[in-house]
Amino acid sequence: MVRRATDEKTAVKRARRPEVRLPPLVPYGRGELEPDGDYDGLEFREADLAAQDGAGARFMDCALTGCALDETRLRHARVMDSVLTGIRGVGTDLAEVTLRDVELVDARLGGVQLHGAVLERVLIRGGKIDYLNLRKGRLRDVVFEGCVLVEPDFGGARLERVEFVDCVLKGVDFSAATLTDVDLRGAAEVDIARGVDRLAGAVISPAQLLDLAAVLAAEMGVRVVADG
Repeated sequence: MVRRATDEKTAVKRARRPEVRLPPLVPYGRGELEPDGDYDGLEFREADLAAQDGAGARFMDCALTGCALDETRLRHARVMDSVLTGIRGVGTDLAEVTLRDVELVDARLGGVQLHGAVLERVLIRGGKIDYLNLRKGRLRDVVFEGCVLVEPDFGGARLERVEFVDCVLKGVDFSAATLTDVDLRGAAEVDIARGVDRLAGAVISPAQLLDLAAVLAAEMGVRVVADG
């Protein structure tokens, strides 16, 4: 009984992955995005959406494949039950966006703004995202799988049931973040630049503990000096 209670206490709640089943889609007409637009059951294939303004738009049951999103403005947009594959862009504005039941596959993004965003049942698989800004975001049931995140910023964010699987975290910032059932054990590399003191609520492997020993010691003010 004691062992079972201990196991339950230390168990990590797994993230619920999205189960997206797209209906037959209609090709997008190649027009420009509109603020507060309503896009339902559309296929955006190789569309150049760079510098367009879709702030406040709603995307439901959509597929975006190979689209360019350089400096595209999608602030406050809602993306639900959709699959985004091979999208690329620099400076995409997704601040305060809502992503629910979304798969993001093989993205190549840089400087994407997702601060204040809400992510629920989201799978981010493959690809590379540089300077991801998720400050003060809310992430629940999110899986990062097989991707590379360079200097991701989770400052002030709330992460609940978030998993990092076979992915690389370089220079991650957890400053002022709140972590609950965050599983880092499957990450291929974890390099924490700031916020190591916020790891309460996360689970790491014994090997990762050794890798983080110097950072943890510095946070605690412990000096590690060799004898002699």
